[in-house]
Amino acid sequence: MFIMRYVLSILLVFVFVSCSSVRVNYDYDKTIDFSGYSTYNYFADMESGLSQLDERRLLRALDSTLKSRGYRLAEEPELFINILSDEYRKAPNNNVGVGIGGGGRNVGGGISVGLPLGGSSIQRSIQFDLVDAQRDALVWQAVAESGLRDNASPSVREAQLRAVVKKVFSKFPPK
Repeated sequence: MFIMRYVLSILLVFVFVSCSSVRVNYDYDKTIDFSGYSTYNYFADMESGLSQLDERRLLRALDSTLKSRGYRLAEEPELFINILSDEYRKAPNNNVGVGIGGGGRNVGGGISVGLPLGGSSIQRSIQFDLVDAQRDALVWQAVAESGLRDNASPSVREAQLRAVVKKVFSKFPPK
């Protein structure tokens, strides 16, 4: 009984941690000297794909992060920021493996099947594009993927978006 409870609690912690993690992929132009940028603004026609409330939460978190790094919001910026977001359903993890082995005259085989522990989950992908305003060229891009709970409270949603921005901009500007 104790072992079962222990295994279940470990499993719940694993599921909770794996659902709340933020994965980020980066790309940037290696020829750009990012120390030359000090101002930014958002594209006027930006359609982020987020609700108006979540978009405002995300922009507040982004403004706070960039301000703390010495960037300032400007009418005629050096960088324009575009944000795109998409929601998708992540398939559950299923594994099927087949193995054959032998030694001497003995031959053996086996089949392994992994069963999903839960259904598919809703994920949100948020893409951040930073465009050089003078050259009209993409210079830096990050795509973050994280779990999304539509039924989360406003404070939880804000915390999730702050975590995304923190992780995404932890490697900006690139060194």
